[in-house]
Amino acid sequence: MKILVTGGAGFIGSHTVDLLLQQGYTVRVLDSLTAPVHDEGVLPDYVPRQVEFLRGDVRDADAWKRALQDTDAVVHLAAYQDYLTDFSKFFHVNTVGTALLYETIVECRLPIQKIVVASSQATYGEGKYFCAASHATTEQNGRDGQGKIVYPQLRREAQLKNGDWNVHCPDCGALMQWITTDEAQVNPHNQYAMSKYTQEMVALNFGERYAIPTTCLRYSIVQGKRQSFRNAYSGILRNFTQRLLAGNPPVCYEDGLQVRDYVYVGDVARANLLALQDARTNFQVYNVGGERPVTVLEYAELLARKINSNIAPQVPGLYRFGDTRHVVSDVSKLKALGWTPTKPVNEIADEYIAWAVEQPDLRDYYAAAEAGMLARGTLRAAN
Repeated sequence: MKILVTGGAGFIGSHTVDLLLQQGYTVRVLDSLTAPVHDEGVLPDYVPRQVEFLRGDVRDADAWKRALQDTDAVVHLAAYQDYLTDFSKFFHVNTVGTALLYETIVECRLPIQKIVVASSQATYGEGKYFCAASHATTEQNGRDGQGKIVYPQLRREAQLKNGDWNVHCPDCGALMQWITTDEAQVNPHNQYAMSKYTQEMVALNFGERYAIPTTCLRYSIVQGKRQSFRNAYSGILRNFTQRLLAGNPPVCYEDGLQVRDYVYVGDVARANLLALQDARTNFQVYNVGGERPVTVLEYAELLARKINSNIAPQVPGLYRFGDTRHVVSDVSKLKALGWTPTKPVNEIADEYIAWAVEQPDLRDYYAAAEAGMLARGTLRAAN
């Protein structure tokens, strides 16, 4: 069985390729090999040479036609991820690129047996909260009484400018408590999140309409080796490790108390394979997360203990407008199929640090990234 993995030379893609090969599949990779994730046009050494590699862009219909020829299934991981304000590119790559996948299959009458589409926890925005101070209707919490479930909107600029990082109830103004977010409701706030949700709608609707079994997986923050050092979007583990290895403090935005869950890239690869193989996942959406809530400051302190305990994290009051305050994914739906996250943040960090120190292109890219985000207004300072 031949599997096409788009973005297969990247972080999640390469780990998925490794697992597919271990399971005896034949693998073809479609990847654009573009900066900043890659050295332009350079195929990474970790991509196995038995993989058939095609360089191409998912916005190009001809690239899809070449890549889908004699293919049985697709794991669609190629995506545009950044904090830049080139809003249209997010939709061109993520949404239109996915539409071209289904368009090619339908027009060319290709017998594709399954498509797995990578989506994101970002589609939830602030996710799910509970306000204990508000009066709930039966629809909001299943009974009449105190407290209700809320899916809050984006925190406003004026609030963040004043250094108020918390999420308040839109009705009574009280501080709310985050609770784990299941798959039931999305509320995307930024360009990346909106493009991933529209990608889901394209995939699931066209999949059902044209009888192409499709599964969408909403990844939490994925961590592990092979994360690009130059991609600002790849986040906290890359950022903080680079800073600490260079003797610089990790910089925590807001107050550092934002809560997230982090999932090991190997566990994500296993989720991709499960979705590919298990027909129960057809036309379904699943969270793929790490379960354990961790604050940004806790993560920074953990890495400092492992790399340089003399360096304390900095919390200068910077914030990215449009960021989520707290979100932790409920993974019970996927666990019911036999999947479970296996590696906690502590072990992910050990593996990543050991890998990072061996890489020739390791250096601290943060200062340049921060300057760029400040110049564009993506990163801002509270009063």
